[in-house]
Amino acid sequence: MPSNNIYQEHKIPTQWERAWQNYQANSLAVFGLWCLGFLLLITIFAPLMVAYGPGEQVGEFLMPPSWDASGHVEFFFGTDDLGRDLFTRILLGSQLTFGYALLVALASAILGIIIGVLAGMTRGLKSSILNHVLDTVLSIPSLLLAIIIIAYMGTGMTSILLAIWLALIPRFIRAIYSAVHDEMEKEYIIAARLDGANSFYLLYYSVLPNIQPVIISELTRAISIAMIDIAALGFLGLGAQSPSPEWGAMLGDSIELIYLAPWTVTLPGLAITFSILVVNLVGEGLRQAINAGVD
Repeated sequence: MPSNNIYQEHKIPTQWERAWQNYQANSLAVFGLWCLGFLLLITIFAPLMVAYGPGEQVGEFLMPPSWDASGHVEFFFGTDDLGRDLFTRILLGSQLTFGYALLVALASAILGIIIGVLAGMTRGLKSSILNHVLDTVLSIPSLLLAIIIIAYMGTGMTSILLAIWLALIPRFIRAIYSAVHDEMEKEYIIAARLDGANSFYLLYYSVLPNIQPVIISELTRAISIAMIDIAALGFLGLGAQSPSPEWGAMLGDSIELIYLAPWTVTLPGLAITFSILVVNLVGEGLRQAINAGVD
């Protein structure tokens, strides 16, 4: 509808709209987002996309992938030494490696952010003690900490998920604690306090929006660490046990076939590499987009 107003009104984009515009300008990050969506769809609908069970033997042993001259189009990724379809196992394994890593990272992020925010808002002896305790815990690699926990709890998928969850929580607490603590020392926070703003108002409207890049970076790193730890523990035989289609366990079961049937080792390894790369592309793109809107 025409307007008689000679002044053109311009809509000021919100912080998230500016971040999305900056994200769309990064073609590599957009490509990673499409790949992440593709990976999430595979993880969710994997049982509907396969024709065989994860341990079902199809009668063909060590058949090469379909692009090989000796391969067959029915077995796109070939078969392993027990005659199991690798395409089926890799698709179903996405739920165990990528899906569980995503859930564990989100669960540790929720608890870690809550504790980190509460710790960052405090001062004095409690804050100092927590800071030194977290520094001590973080000096131990997450994989080693998970192995220590598994030594007491026993092997199995449930044990490693709980162990990785416990190992990731201190990372979130330390990062959020440092970010919140540094933010609370800035001049605009002091000015807001002098105007009568309470801690909840400062946290919701000032602190949390400004530490979003830290949260995204830590979440991205946690997902990658969780995937690596799940695959590494499965490879060592401490996590998912055979005949589970978990990617790390598949690597461990097929390592002796690396010269005879290299696709049985290469394809699960490429799946792990691709998943970690996609997560890091999306996380780094989000961090840069939010920082570009703030700077």
